Parts: sequence; structure tokens; C-alpha cells
Amino acid sequence: MSETQATTVLERVSALVEEQGLTKEQLLTYLRQVMEIRAFEDNISDLLGRAVLKGASHLYAGEEAVSVGAVAALNKDDLITSTHRGHGHAHAHGDTAAMTDEEKQTHYNKMMAEVLGKSGGYCKGKGGSMHIADVAHGNLGATGIVGGNIPVAVGAGLAQKIMNTGKVVLCFFGDGATNTGNFHEALNMASLWDLPVVFVVENNQYAMSVPWKKSSKLQDVALRAQAYGIPGIVVDGMDVLEVRGVVSEAVDRARSGQGPSIVECKTYRWYGHSHSDPRAYRTREEEAEWKKRDPITVLSEEMKALGWLSEEELENLEEVVDQKLDKAMTYSTESAEPSIGEVYTDVFAPSKFTEADYEKDRILRKKIVAGELTRELTYAQALAEAMQEEMAKDEKVFVMGEDVGLYGGAYGATRGLFDEFGEWRVIDTPISEATIGGAAVGAAMCGMRPIAEIMYVDFTPLCMDQVANQGAKNRYMFGGLTKVPMVIRTEGGAGRAIAAHHSQSLESLWTHFPGIYVVMPSTPYDAKGLLKAAIQDDNPVMFIEHKMLYKDKGAVPEEEYVIPFGVADVKREGKDVTLISYSRMVLRGLEAAEALSAEGIDVEVIDLRTLNPLDMNTIVKSVKKTGRVVCVTESYENTSFINEVMARINEEAFDWLDAPMVRVASANVPVPRAETLEDEAIPNVGKIMAACRKVVK
Repeated sequence: MSETQATTVLERVSALVEEQGLTKEQLLTYLRQVMEIRAFEDNISDLLGRAVLKGASHLYAGEEAVSVGAVAALNKDDLITSTHRGHGHAHAHGDTAAMTDEEKQTHYNKMMAEVLGKSGGYCKGKGGSMHIADVAHGNLGATGIVGGNIPVAVGAGLAQKIMNTGKVVLCFFGDGATNTGNFHEALNMASLWDLPVVFVVENNQYAMSVPWKKSSKLQDVALRAQAYGIPGIVVDGMDVLEVRGVVSEAVDRARSGQGPSIVECKTYRWYGHSHSDPRAYRTREEEAEWKKRDPITVLSEEMKALGWLSEEELENLEEVVDQKLDKAMTYSTESAEPSIGEVYTDVFAPSKFTEADYEKDRILRKKIVAGELTRELTYAQALAEAMQEEMAKDEKVFVMGEDVGLYGGAYGATRGLFDEFGEWRVIDTPISEATIGGAAVGAAMCGMRPIAEIMYVDFTPLCMDQVANQGAKNRYMFGGLTKVPMVIRTEGGAGRAIAAHHSQSLESLWTHFPGIYVVMPSTPYDAKGLLKAAIQDDNPVMFIEHKMLYKDKGAVPEEEYVIPFGVADVKREGKDVTLISYSRMVLRGLEAAEALSAEGIDVEVIDLRTLNPLDMNTIVKSVKKTGRVVCVTESYENTSFINEVMARINEEAFDWLDAPMVRVASANVPVPRAETLEDEAIPNVGKIMAACRKVVK
């Protein structure tokens, strides 16, 4: 470096240090962290090269200045969301000034063990490289879905705003994520509500192999901030101090209630997108130019210019880093592989419901059958009452979705809630299903209990990534160390002649994913009790209502009650046929059973109420009594959940079957608009009666 260059560096760095009030000790910490991240990543690369490490690891080497500089701008209790290239974020956020050297070593050990899939890792080896999280300390986790963490950060920011914590959420993602719908939906929602989120774009020039110039007409991602009315700043992502300064301003802005910002850090990854990437899309000359701006070199030269780093101090740091890495590898090598039994743990948070809750449900159902409960509510009123009661007793419960405010959502179920609790407990959102789902995940992980409304079940695939890949899997991937208490309320089913995009029964999509409960009530009593249980539960719940049931009336107790999950209800007892169904088809099954009684066929009707968890005990008990089974669903025949029920019966009660099981399901066609065709496409009383006659004969 020439004398002129040294003078320029000194002037610039002196200004940065003075503006940010930094000390030598802080800069030494930042340099150590950058070096530790680099050592960690180089070690992972070596392990991958020798096939000691299996699976995907997306290395952060070269980008260390972004995580270290950005996290340095936070308070110790602020939060982050991370990406599949998240080792650097996890280390910078987990290595705090308040920690002892021993605690810092433990943090480093757990990171290494997690990448290696060992039981001593942060997530017990269940998350691995792409899913490191430390939720208890504010790291809400990394995701293997590009852009998947952005809506989650919005939800985390919304939780901070509602709870008025004063905390800020830092959301890291790459340039590739800015071309996903998640980015645009999330930025719009965060800016609309002035949420305390700072969006940090790590523009490492390539989304896998595609250069930024082939992904956007804009030179900078930060220019997109203009569309959302928020600041967008570009910073040198190879310089810790530059990043820290700009992010600090964005954090202060967010913390003061002025809303989010985009900070685009221009950086470069040393390695390929993943280990298998040959980097054929970029030249060695380009790589060499960027490596002249190595974050370790940049910060070292800045500190030397200030007289704050001697060669001896640098050598000491290198020795400290080497020793720390050796200890992490020793810890990880000695850490046991997860036991086989761990494969089944951490899918769901433990149930809160007691035997008293189960017994009360049994008593109340008997009273309904006996006609002892005289108060009647509609299905919609029962849902509204459930939400009102839970919101009144727990300020962490809130409702969000399209038209849930003054309009009141489906059949006005939330209109009264808006009047009682106000706009920050009943929140109207933009039409952004993905971010509604993702925001519910983020808010739930931060201690809130969101009830997110998706207008039709037909629209839930739009939020499937967020709800299924983030919400349903986070607890398991993060080693059981987080809870995601959220409810997705939606309506499904046919009957209103509104054709194929608003009439489907898609519950089988949601029973496919471990980690999420699926609830489908058929009566006002069930609707209220199950919704209260869903709100109180510590797991994600897909709560699917039938659009043709909202006006139906039924007995609903005035007293407090919940209906624990996994308990089917025998709506009608019989001895000849077991008819198994759920939601609206239970009512049609009851009609069919009543008509068949005149023919001498006694049908027992079981309402599953919850599809996951599934009450096989009640089913098997009934099958042993009747020996014949008819299963009814409004879902498509070839992929319906009822097929799973039949498979389970075959496994657990085959010896008691006296005839082949019969299913009655919707035709494998999109739901038609014309009423005559719609009626023909879905099960009706006549089809159900015919099925029962068939199994009896």
C-alpha cells in the first residue's frame, strides 16, 4: 500500500470509527469473528471435499463482513432470520460481548456439531447446515427455501410492534431472493405497517449461476425500495465498518417507529453456490479481483492504519481461531450420533389438554344428544364467540387476514372482534397469502398466537411454503427448541355454485405434512370447542370450515369448554355399518342413516372432527362392532384423506371386516359451476345410501 493510499484509508477509517464511537476492543472482536467464520467455512469445505461431511452446505466465506457488521449494529435482544447460507449469521449473532470465552467456545462447538448432524448440535442434528437456529436467543433460524425467511421476519417484526418491545428484526437474504414473490409481498406489508425490520440483501453477484444483470433491469436491488416508500442503501459488503455504519442507521430508524429499510451489501462468495458447483460461470480473474477486497484483509489494513493492530496481535488472533476450530472439531467428533428414537421426537409441542377437558367434552356431547342444552348459535356465531373469548383472556391472540376488519371476514365472523379489540388485534392485510402465512409463523415464534385467515382453502397452496415448510417443520428442524402456536382459518367445500377455484376440499394437502394439525368441525358445538383448542395449542393448526355450514344452528354450551384434538364423535350409534366422515358430509351421512333405518339398516356415524391427530381407537371399536365400513368425503376420490383412513383400518382392523370397504368421494374433476353438475360431482344422500346397502349385501 502506498503512502497516499495509507493516508486515504486512515482518513476514511478514522471518520467511521469516530462516527460510530468504536473502540479498539470492538474492532478486534469484529476481526476475530470474521476470521472464525472463515475458518469454520474453510473447514466445512475440506470436510465436504474428503466426503467426511454429507449433505448440502452453502458456504459463507467472502461475505463475513456483512453478518459481522450488520449484527454489530443490534442490541443483544434483537432478532434475526437467516438463509441457507447462514453459518456466518448464526456465529455473528451467537457470539456476544456478554459471553465468557467458554460460552463462546460452546456456541462455536454447537454450530460445528449441527453442520455435522451430531446430537450435540444446536438442533440435535435435525436441521443441519441449512437450518441452524437458536430461537431462545433471538436467531429464528435459517431456511433452505430461497426467500422463505422474509415473510417470517415480517411476522416477527409485527409481533414486536404489537407487543411494543422496542426490538428490531434483521432479515438476511441473497440477491436471488429479491426476485421471489415472498420478497415483494413482505416488503409491501412491512412498509405498510412501519414494522421494525431491516432487510439485508447480500448481493454476492450470483443466484446460483445467474448473474444479477440477467435477473433484473435495475443495477441495484436497493432501488426497489422506492416502490415501497422506504429507504434503500447500497454499501460495500466487504467492509465490516461500512456495513455496521449503514445498518446502524437503519436499525435506529426501525427502532424509532419509522419502519423498514433495505440495505444492499455488495459482496462475493469465495466458493460456489454449493460444493458441487464448478463455478464455470465466472472467471478466475473476476475471483482474484474480489479477493483483493477480502474482509479479513480490509479490516486488518484499517486497524493497522489506526495503529490498533500489530503483527503480533494478528498472529495471536490466528492462533486463537485455530485453537477454537480444533476444539469445535474435537467436540463434534466426540458428540454422539442422534439416537434412532429421536426420529419421532419434536414433531409437535406437547398437548396442554387434561383428562378433565376430555371428560367435559364427553359430558357435553351426551347433553346435546339428550336435548339438555337449549342455547343455540349458528356455526359462524360459535366461531366468533370462540375467538372473542380467547382474545379477551390472552392479549397475545390476534387475527389477521383479508377483509377481517370492518367487513368481518367469512360471514362476518370477525366484525365484532374489530369493534372490540381494534385494528392491531384484528388486522386487515393486503392480498398476500404467502406473507399472511409466513407472518403468522414469525409472530408465533416470537410468542404471539396469530389466527390467520385465508379466504378459501383453494388459496392455501399460495401460502403452503410458509405454513408447511416453515411453520410445520421449524420445531422439528430446530430440535424441539421452538413453538409455533398459530391457526390458519379457511373455508372449503362445494355448494354455492362458484366453480373450481372456490369450491375444493383440499384437506389432504395439509394432512400430508408432519407438524401441523388439521381440524374440520361439522357442528357449532364442535366449531367453537375445536377453535378454542386450536388457539390454545402450541402447534400450527389448519382449521378448515365448510362454507355451507356457517348459517347452520346447533346447541352450544354457555360454559367454558374446549374439545381436545384426536377425539372422534359418534354422532349416531348403530350396529350394521360404520360410516366415517367429517365436516359437511357428516350431516349428509346422518340423513342417509336416518333414511336407511326405515330399511332395517342400522348405521353408526362417526365424525372424525380432527384428521390429524386421527382417533383410530373410536374407528376400530366401531368396526369391530359392525364389520362393515363406508367412508365419505367431499375431497377428490383419488387423493382424499379418507383413503388413508381406509388404509389404517386395513392395517388395524382387517380381521373384523365382513365385507370390502366402500368409499364415497367427489369425482376426479374440477368442481363445476352449474348446480346440476356440482351436485353430481360431490357425494349426496343417495350415493351414501347406495354404498351402505352395498356393504350390507
